[in-house]
Amino acid sequence: MTTDALLDLRKFLAPETVFGADAGRLAGRYAHNLGARRVLLVTDPGVAAQPWFPGIQATLAESGVEHVLYSEVSPNPRDTQVMHGAEIYRASGCDALVAVGGGSPMDCAKGIGIVCANNRDILTFEGADKVPVPGPPLICVPTTAGSSADVSQFAIINDTTRQVKIAIVSKAVVPDAALIDPTLTVTMDRELTANTGVDALTHAIEAYVSNAHGPITDLFALEAVRRVHRHLPLAIQNPDDLDARAGMMLGSMYAGLAFSNAILGAVHAMAHSLGGFLDLPHGQCNAILLDHVMDHNFASAPERYTDIGLALGASIPPGAGQEEIQALVLAQVRAFKASVGVTAGLAALGVKSGDLDRLAEFALLDPCMITNPKPLTTGDIRALFEHAL
Repeated sequence: MTTDALLDLRKFLAPETVFGADAGRLAGRYAHNLGARRVLLVTDPGVAAQPWFPGIQATLAESGVEHVLYSEVSPNPRDTQVMHGAEIYRASGCDALVAVGGGSPMDCAKGIGIVCANNRDILTFEGADKVPVPGPPLICVPTTAGSSADVSQFAIINDTTRQVKIAIVSKAVVPDAALIDPTLTVTMDRELTANTGVDALTHAIEAYVSNAHGPITDLFALEAVRRVHRHLPLAIQNPDDLDARAGMMLGSMYAGLAFSNAILGAVHAMAHSLGGFLDLPHGQCNAILLDHVMDHNFASAPERYTDIGLALGASIPPGAGQEEIQALVLAQVRAFKASVGVTAGLAALGVKSGDLDRLAEFALLDPCMITNPKPLTTGDIRALFEHAL
């Protein structure tokens, strides 16, 4: 990194974080310390059915904090779910939020908080720095190693009218506390482990090549790539391997701290368009699109993509030219995807050629496109979608 780049102004946001076994059981203590008397506990039906979930509820009661359960959150959380949750929050006299789950419950909880603090529809906060009043205290307990919503300034909500995901980017949605417990991820199945893991990898890669990257985010991004490369195959092969699960959770956290501050790129802009229009799994969309976007962007950040390839274990001979390096890096990314079972294209998820124009138009408008290392046109994006079919 040049001296000039080191002197560029950059800010870095992060919540208070507790990492390790049983961190989730601190939810009650943190809620109490933040002055909560009654929290809205936001989750989804799958998480609420896990055998460890009542233990988190018990920590609230043990700390003298009442809770109201809101578990009507779907993948790709909808604007209607945020507004319904806000109604329950107000009607129940809640004064704080605890989110337990993957990115969907955590993003929904973020949305509920800012709606209640600002008394406006969630869709009016779309974009960067559009939240005038911070929400009430928010504690996040992540249960997947991928979304990193527990440490980020992003909330991604599905606009059900326009059928597009909107990005709300604001320091006002950074949680007050992230309680990161790797033991909660052992119940994830193979497919969810793989897709959320490659989601974390995508966060790290896009943050590292973002045109808003900085020296702090670079450290977190590259280490996240290394950890995902090392630990994701092990977590898939042996779901009960707590060292692998902890390594993935730490990699996800590092990637989240990187992208929360450096922002993302075209992979996420395109995945948001897919998720909003066709209600597809976010992590899986990122996983499918990743190498196609890297191929298109490579010439705009060759040294940075080379760093990523090396962190993923690519063998690059001294004196190799840029075309050879690009081929080796992309081959390594594709081999890693295949090794964790990510082999399908978008067509397998139901995406059709007739969808691509609309998908490209919405992707171009996504805030994540601004920090992509290479400016893209609607035609470029449509071609990338077509290559990924």
